[in-house]
Amino acid sequence: MKTITLPDELYQDSSIAIEVYDYESTQEISKQQVVLTKNTFSFLQEGNKEVFFDNSSFAIDNHQFLLMKSGHCLMTEKLSNVKNYYRSVLFFFSNESVLKFIRKYDFDTPKSLEYHSTYSFSYDGFISRFVESILDVSKLPKDTQKNILEVKFEEIMLYLIQVKGIAFLYALLHDTDNESQKFIQTIESNRLNKLTIKELSFLSNMSVSTFKREFEKHFDSSPSKWFQDQRLEHSAFLLKNKSNRPSDIFEEIGYENLSNFIHAFKVKFGITPKQYQSKMNF
Repeated sequence: MKTITLPDELYQDSSIAIEVYDYESTQEISKQQVVLTKNTFSFLQEGNKEVFFDNSSFAIDNHQFLLMKSGHCLMTEKLSNVKNYYRSVLFFFSNESVLKFIRKYDFDTPKSLEYHSTYSFSYDGFISRFVESILDVSKLPKDTQKNILEVKFEEIMLYLIQVKGIAFLYALLHDTDNESQKFIQTIESNRLNKLTIKELSFLSNMSVSTFKREFEKHFDSSPSKWFQDQRLEHSAFLLKNKSNRPSDIFEEIGYENLSNFIHAFKVKFGITPKQYQSKMNF
């Protein structure tokens, strides 16, 4: 699948720091490889969206919207069952805009916080009106848009800081210099997501061959064996603590059929999932 670069491939002007694009589609995409060259609000209007980043993933409907840090991600877009199309109002902004905003308001840097590459928020009346307002701005001449969108950017940031705190703002600028730590975080954050080696390589910004070498160096195992072990360990947790039946969970942990799951489980634990569940709940 071709990698797309946004907002560049939406015919936007990359020299503009803040942009709005009303995106509509009648075609679904699944785990499209996307390089975001700017930070992005995705104000979902119709359909469903799923994203995977290096250290976070979300699946949302049109009651929610996302804030995504620039970088590599996998993106799925599903059409609305009601209107049979997908629509998202995209609000792009640069790191320079974030720095300018922080300097203007002289915020204190948060300490000892966990940073993520994407955040999910729920709509409220204020946000819904905000989205309508930036759509109106997007119809104005470009010179006028530029000045108003700078103000609108401050508006949405000040509002979200007020209701959600400031951590998300600094997460946009956070970038660890420790490449090994970043790689390990990418793997562990996606250990239960059903991603291919190629998809994980993309999130890690590596070729497949480099990814495999790095993986074996850090985890002392091949990717396929390590991920299978992680999913089987998770299945054991579900059987023990959630009272799930084997037939309820085999697809969730990445097996195409129940018999393959039972066989893999028995190889790892020495007993079948049903026997394990009976033993743990005795």
